[in-house]
Amino acid sequence: MFGLPLIRSDPAAFESRLEKRSEFQKQPVGHSRQGDFIKCVEQKTDTLGKQSLSGGFTKDKTLSSIFNIDMVKDKTAEEIKQIWQQYFSAKDTVYAVIPGEKFDLIWNRAQSCPTFLCALPRREGYEFFVGQWTGPELHFTALINIQTRGEAAASQLILYHYPELKHEKGIVLMTAEMDSTFLNVAEAQCIANQVQLFYATDRKETYGLVETFNLRPNEFKYMSVIAELEQSGLAAKLKCAQNQDKT
Repeated sequence: MFGLPLIRSDPAAFESRLEKRSEFQKQPVGHSRQGDFIKCVEQKTDTLGKQSLSGGFTKDKTLSSIFNIDMVKDKTAEEIKQIWQQYFSAKDTVYAVIPGEKFDLIWNRAQSCPTFLCALPRREGYEFFVGQWTGPELHFTALINIQTRGEAAASQLILYHYPELKHEKGIVLMTAEMDSTFLNVAEAQCIANQVQLFYATDRKETYGLVETFNLRPNEFKYMSVIAELEQSGLAAKLKCAQNQDKT
């Protein structure tokens, strides 16, 4: 998962990053050793979403390129939701229909806090992914990818949000593209679920992590993201899916 091209091109750097990742996992929740971590994220996240798309990602992925808007103008929101879900259920990807009010909350918060950190359960510990909003697209890449590749770190997951039907139908359509050499659908879904967990929550402490990450980065304690994820049940859900895949 940590990037086969990196293993082949620079084994020493790869081993160094794994050692640092192991250090992070051993630290207790709330432990604050933030200098290098925050500096790295601040320097590199502004490049996410700005690099040329590669690895099978679609440039300018518009709603009309995958969905005939005119054909659903006379449909209800529930009917459109069923069509969207039926279309993507046969595809190996992440998708959702987001209520308009919930998307407005996410979008408004993303304007002041466009970057955040999420954690993905692994067989041993967790791996951090950095998310960066660029317009209605939300780009993710592994933190270790940013640390080792800097500005060359490409997106590994992109969530596309389409608000075209929000005014008339009260819904926002979402789908995704991912680099399947780094993520499977269950893992991408876990990351996507964390967007709503952190940006659409009514719990001040949860969204407070996003605010701290963006506005007071020196106060941010990255292990608290793991605590929030475990409390939500999303971590257990993914681990259950991972265990089913083994059997």
